[in-house]
Amino acid sequence: KALNGALPPVLLAGVLYLGSGTGLWFLSRVQRARGISGEAPLRRADVPWLAAIVLAGGVCGPALLMLGLATTSASASSLLLNLEGVFTLGIAWIVFRENVDARVGLGAGAILLAAGLLSWSGRTTGTGWGGLAIAGACLAWAIDNNLTRRLSASDPVQLATIKGLAAGVINVSLGVAVGGKWPGSGVIVAAAAIGSAGYGVSLVCFILALRHL
Repeated sequence: KALNGALPPVLLAGVLYLGSGTGLWFLSRVQRARGISGEAPLRRADVPWLAAIVLAGGVCGPALLMLGLATTSASASSLLLNLEGVFTLGIAWIVFRENVDARVGLGAGAILLAAGLLSWSGRTTGTGWGGLAIAGACLAWAIDNNLTRRLSASDPVQLATIKGLAAGVINVSLGVAVGGKWPGSGVIVAAAAIGSAGYGVSLVCFILALRHL
């Protein structure tokens, strides 16, 4: 949120993911040099799923989040991001036929109701549209989560690296194409560091967790 005014939204999304991909690429080099990887690499059959993951979670999700943050407070945004879990559950239940019991369903309904109340500002501009953009980001990441589950047996660092670099290049290219201006190097480094931890390391942990859930 603090960096949102320093960079245009789409360009910021791109730098965050470039930081993620670059940081994980260096990590993979260290792993390879020490011979400690041992994970199954991605296969050619995984490419369509990987492309969909990059498009939904790496391009659409971050861009919508940055647009939403421009008109929504960080506190409200953090609560609205709970929609990601609800949407992930809904897609897993409806599309992938996973079992959802009454307790989980009621919990998801409560989250959905609370997020709706938070996003409504009583008018059709300002925070209301920002809330809708953040909800759209949550839907994009929910699609990403369900697709990533299909690839969770693959090397998580390789998967997250490819996603970060591809999404970063696409978003940066789009940001520059629409006239985005580059700030000072300090802002770029800060955004890349946030992306490396918030998008990179967190995604690796998430993929590892999917193997046991």
